Amino acid sequence: MGVNFSFTGDGEGNGATVGLDNYADLIDDPLFRTALRNVGLLVLLLPVAVAIPGLLATFIYLRVPGHRFFRSVYFFPAVLSPVIVGAIFNLLLAFDGPLNDVLGGSGVGPVDWLGDPDVAMFAVVGVHIWATSGMALVVFLAGFATLDPALLDAARVDGASLARMIWHVIIPGLSRTIQFVVVTTMIGMLTSMFGLLYVMTSGGPEGSTYLPEYYIWVQQGQMSRPALASAASTVLFLIMLVVGLLQVGLLRRAGRED
Repeated sequence: MGVNFSFTGDGEGNGATVGLDNYADLIDDPLFRTALRNVGLLVLLLPVAVAIPGLLATFIYLRVPGHRFFRSVYFFPAVLSPVIVGAIFNLLLAFDGPLNDVLGGSGVGPVDWLGDPDVAMFAVVGVHIWATSGMALVVFLAGFATLDPALLDAARVDGASLARMIWHVIIPGLSRTIQFVVVTTMIGMLTSMFGLLYVMTSGGPEGSTYLPEYYIWVQQGQMSRPALASAASTVLFLIMLVVGLLQVGLLRRAGRED
């Protein structure tokens, strides 16, 4: 129904068939083009979003001192709502906030984390990774339960470094888990950042932190253009489908090569 609705008009043309007009409007809208560019940025930052919980889970699995304590600490942000997380980091990342105070004390000038169009999207993505990596951490730890400890013991006996153990033993052994985390993390970045965007930047500055889901909300709720929002929703679905299939295909190919 949403796809069908995307081919109808808004306002005076409500319900009338307009063909691909809504999709043409999306292409012409600079805010939507910005949202698509930010999707590309999310794809580029995806390895970081997967590697962080993966490394933390590795350290916990290898029983670093205090690993039980760190397991709870790393998971704690996952139980906070995006509104609370956004409010906390609005205070921390304010131009006159504590983070810039620390930077000023170390001789580095203040950074306008949420007011600079070149920085704001990176700041929001960083907060999102901090807030959601706990769930990926749990998935990785579940994957470690299926890993043969004899392989790690053999690597230790052979004198393998931690980096070599991760690259040659842990990553191949967790290939299925990594596939799952990659796909779910990408979907989460595309569909679960609305709360942070709404609280932290409201899509600004200058529309630089727009993502398709935020654009859809603006068109549906503020601009009263549900048909255009349906077209944007259809595009978002296709993006997730293509990116997900490509990621699974590449990871499966890498697994076969290993």
